[in-house]
Amino acid sequence: MTKQEKIDAYNPSGIGMDNGHIYGLPFEFEESDIIILPVPWEVTTSFGAGCSMGPKAILEASPQLDLFHFDRPEAWKQGIYFLELSSELQQLNKKYKIKAQEIILLQEKGRSIASLAKEIEEINQACDEMRKWVLEQSKVLLHRGKKLILLGGDHSTPLGYIQALAQQYSSFGILQIDAHADLRNSYEGFEFSHASIMYNTLKLEQVSSLVQVGIRDICEEELALINKDKRITCFFDHELKRENYKGITWSEQVEKIVASLPEYIYLSFDIDGLDPKLCPNTGTPVPGGFEFQQAIELIKAVAESGKKIIGCDLNEVGNDPWDANVGARVLYQLCCYM
Repeated sequence: MTKQEKIDAYNPSGIGMDNGHIYGLPFEFEESDIIILPVPWEVTTSFGAGCSMGPKAILEASPQLDLFHFDRPEAWKQGIYFLELSSELQQLNKKYKIKAQEIILLQEKGRSIASLAKEIEEINQACDEMRKWVLEQSKVLLHRGKKLILLGGDHSTPLGYIQALAQQYSSFGILQIDAHADLRNSYEGFEFSHASIMYNTLKLEQVSSLVQVGIRDICEEELALINKDKRITCFFDHELKRENYKGITWSEQVEKIVASLPEYIYLSFDIDGLDPKLCPNTGTPVPGGFEFQQAIELIKAVAESGKKIIGCDLNEVGNDPWDANVGARVLYQLCCYM
């Protein structure tokens, strides 16, 4: 069957098909405009565990989602395809996560980072291999003209994808929805930590700006960088809430956020940017955050502003049916607005 024949034969109002495809859609790789690249990786997680299994949980939960979208009712017709999970990456994640957790526990008991330099370097090398894998996968998919959404895993996973986009675009900004700034030089000695993803992306000269929204858990080192680097604009959660209490609407705040963005935008969505009642099993939940529709209204405003979303990621979704349900819905919104 051709893609159009599949569209004609498919009933988007019917029961979600258990066909192994994301949302039970009928499309194969070649027929799909949007490709989901799962990256089952959480080696450097420092609190809760399970987000490496988030992509699989989202895939399994996705067929129960209704495909109708009020703003983009035919978005499903573009075709969305979920790539196979890498067994090699899963094995490496399992091996090095155990080693990284041992290093973290030793530090918590008083061992210095310097005394663990050899062990930490092994973890850094493993994480760099993951980065290279993501870079190569992303380059291939982008070269084939696909729109790519990376699905982690922890928030360290999209660095290679952002580097691939930097080879295609001379300048772009990053819109980060998150509870954390992720601007540490390294965390617990790990250069490619989930807490360092935005610090690492700012090393790219093509990243002209970083707009952070919903940040509510931050260290002095990160705040100093925000104040120093003129590329960074941070809309802290507590400041947004205080403005709300004084009568400033979310719509007005969204307008200000969108105005701060450049023409080309990479959207990085850490699920813990939401209120933790929506993602209780994420790796590092933090009280506060956005309601689901608040976050979606921001994404919608970006998409309708005339600015171009050149790439997306969704990370830190927990391995739990409720978290996967919410994650599948966030992912679908990203597909529709991208």
